[in-house]
Amino acid sequence: MKRAFVFAAAIVLSASVALASVKPGDKSELKVDTKASKVYWTGKKVTGEHTGYVVIGDGSVVLKDGKLDGGVINMDMTTIESTDMQGEWKDKLVGHLKSDDFFSVEKHPVATLKVKSVKASGAKSVVTGDLTIKGITHEVEFPVETKVVDGTLIASGTAVLDRTKWDIRFRSGKFFTDLGDNLIYDEFEIKFDLVAKSAEELTSL
Repeated sequence: MKRAFVFAAAIVLSASVALASVKPGDKSELKVDTKASKVYWTGKKVTGEHTGYVVIGDGSVVLKDGKLDGGVINMDMTTIESTDMQGEWKDKLVGHLKSDDFFSVEKHPVATLKVKSVKASGAKSVVTGDLTIKGITHEVEFPVETKVVDGTLIASGTAVLDRTKWDIRFRSGKFFTDLGDNLIYDEFEIKFDLVAKSAEELTSL
């Protein structure tokens, strides 16, 4: 009986110490693992769609009470790639996407998402942030799924955007008529797959 009491007391004491070490409102910063993270895009037109990705150049996220609370993600637009085409046609598409008809990569090599708030919404959370493309900033909002495992943040979410807000008007029905099968839809998707770790852990990789 005495041993059982001592064992129970030890459990209570260790739990109390653990709780005392976690202070409400505590914040920490993690660095984006650029090798494990990407941004995928999908653009649609009357006759089909194209898909691809952009490499994340750098970024960081803020955790509050162990949950995503903010951050900055810088996307290297010079790395834009197509995953649905090959050879000459792929090169033409990528070159066109980098041109002034689309993302003006030479003038604006970086696109940035700044996370301003994260609110719980059922099983997911809703991220609100400022997205800057081609030097133009607009607020965006989209759902994300996040989890923190052994100090590593794993997050994914998909935003549906109106490209014309960022002055991407090529073959848009808002600005051109009689496009027929050449019409490209204004809405496109970007899907974030993000992994973030402590700076010490990334350095050790």
